[in-house]
Amino acid sequence: MSSDPKQELERKLKAYVGVETGPPTPAPEPVNESMIRHWCEAMGDENPAYIDAAAAAGTVHGGIVAPPTMLQGWTLMGIEMADPAKMRKNKQTELHELLSSYGYTSVVATNCDQTYVRYLRPGDRLTATTVIESISEEKATALGIGYFINTRDVYRDQDGAEVGSMLFRVLKFKPAQQPQAAPSATSGGAPAKPTRLKPPRGHDNAWWWDALATGALPIQRCKACGVLRHPPRPMCGACQSVAWDHVFAKGGGTVYSYTVLHHPKFPGYDYPLVCAVIELDEGTRIVSNVVGCAPADVTIGMRVALSVAPVDGGMTLPFFRPAGS
Repeated sequence: MSSDPKQELERKLKAYVGVETGPPTPAPEPVNESMIRHWCEAMGDENPAYIDAAAAAGTVHGGIVAPPTMLQGWTLMGIEMADPAKMRKNKQTELHELLSSYGYTSVVATNCDQTYVRYLRPGDRLTATTVIESISEEKATALGIGYFINTRDVYRDQDGAEVGSMLFRVLKFKPAQQPQAAPSATSGGAPAKPTRLKPPRGHDNAWWWDALATGALPIQRCKACGVLRHPPRPMCGACQSVAWDHVFAKGGGTVYSYTVLHHPKFPGYDYPLVCAVIELDEGTRIVSNVVGCAPADVTIGMRVALSVAPVDGGMTLPFFRPAGS
């Protein structure tokens, strides 16, 4: 028996590779048109094969089918996922608890790959089985050192036939030690207030953040068909062109949907926090915060105006205030 804690942990981790996490998970509801409609409404997907029975009957499907990307949604647990007392214990939760006991207390999802065998139709009843496919060696990342865990979900219909699968990867890690902020001279030695989470910047969106820093809200536009899109991405979803430019929002919009976040409280944010989907007058939508009013005063359909402001030492973000305020 090794006295090295890392070797001891990795020996224990090997026992989980290739193991099913628990019994098959049945979907709480059959595939149904109501959930398909709600999904498409939230995603802005107007494909008639998903939402129009008459039009769908004339397609190669012969009737309504579900968007393939709904695959995982049919078998997800409900509110119990947020309640540790109600969370179902299985080999996957056991694995995470083991890693936590060795100090790998944080987790972040890194990527997800789905494979679709056939379209799902109303009435299909899914069951999912999950296997812990692989656990990496300890890796050093910007977040901290940790282990990448791959799980594979296989989805089967009421006849036992496979209809799709999903590879899901998470990093279970020890948070990297962040440098402590110097005490503020004006705060009697108290540490500086935590800042907001920094948004990811990359090849496809750095231009957007640079434009936003000038005080205006840019909206990416397809140069081939003129369709606006947000968030920024390399290809137009309407015509698949990769040629694009951008326009600036005039500043008006409407609250399309919103939620008031009370918990969990992340450092750097003021609560309650109104998180809203704003439908810009230009026709596209953006997720932002509604500020300048009480959360109880926010309503769907409420007119709002853009307010671009610097936060946390120079980072610029778009906010929305009640129109006319």
